[in-house]
Amino acid sequence: MAVLHTNGSSFDKVINQDIPVLVDFWAPWCGPCKMLGPVLEEVEKEVGGSAVVAKVNVDDEQDLAIKFGVSSIPTMIIYKNGQAVDRAVGFMSKEKIVSMIKSHA
Repeated sequence: MAVLHTNGSSFDKVINQDIPVLVDFWAPWCGPCKMLGPVLEEVEKEVGGSAVVAKVNVDDEQDLAIKFGVSSIPTMIIYKNGQAVDRAVGFMSKEKIVSMIKSHA
């Protein structure tokens, strides 16, 4: 499975899973977000079916960013069963992101 690009209409369905769902709130003009993109592709390959990796473009989905208190990007929020269980702001290494996801498996 690839990194999912989600929006307001599919967001609730994406995060309401019993496995961890990492959502990256990003924007195309954000330098650290651009650096994080390939890292998240690698994270998705490593976690496979044990977690979902998704992205939300905050320029297109401002309401979601506001709803979840995203004021800086990139912001990564891990959801499980529809509830936010962890959050990180800024660029992170693949190893740190995978560790964060696995701590909620």
